[in-house]
Amino acid sequence: MNQEILLKEINRKKNNMTEEVIYRQETQDDFQEVFELNNKAFGQDNEAKIVSALRDNPNVFIPELSIVATKNKKIIGHILFTKINIQDDNKNFHESLGLAPMAVLPEFQKSGIGGKLIRYGLETAKQLDYQSVIVLGHEHYYPKFGFEPAEKWNIKAPFDVPSNVFMAIELVKYGLKNISGTVIYPKEFETV
Repeated sequence: MNQEILLKEINRKKNNMTEEVIYRQETQDDFQEVFELNNKAFGQDNEAKIVSALRDNPNVFIPELSIVATKNKKIIGHILFTKINIQDDNKNFHESLGLAPMAVLPEFQKSGIGGKLIRYGLETAKQLDYQSVIVLGHEHYYPKFGFEPAEKWNIKAPFDVPSNVFMAIELVKYGLKNISGTVIYPKEFETV
C-alpha cells in the first residue's frame, strides 16, 4: 500500500472514531434499521417486535420518546419510553412512563451511548411534562441515572421480580407522591 493510500485510510479511521454521535427522535425512515438494531443487540427479535407493536398503539406510543443515536448517519442505539399506568388499591390509574427496551449495537456497547440515550430520554420526558419513569433493569446500572427501587413508593411489578431490579425515578420533585400500586404495562409487552 503506498503512503498516500495509507494516509487516507488512517484519516478515514480517525474521522470514524471522532464522528459525533447525534441523538434525535426516531422517524418513520428509521423503523427497519431500529428493528435490525434491536435484533442484533438482543440476539433475537422479541424486543424488535415489541417496539414495532408499541409504535402501532397510539394510546401508549409517544413519537418524541422513541429516540435514536446515530453515528455517520447509521443508527447505533435506540431507546423507547411508552405510557404505562400504576393502578392503586382503589382501582385508580396514575400515568407514568416505562423505559423499555434500550438497545445499542454490540460494537458500541460500554462506550456511553446507552447512558446518553437514557439522559436524553429522561430530559425529553421531563420537557413533555411526564412525572415519572419505571424500569426493569440492571440493579447497578440504572441507579447511576437516579433510579431507585420502586418499592420506595410502594410501587410493584405485575410479575415476580427482585425489588432491586424494578426501579422508578421522579422526573419532577414529588412526581410519585401519593402514588402507589401495581404497574400495568401495555398489552404489547405480552405479545412475545
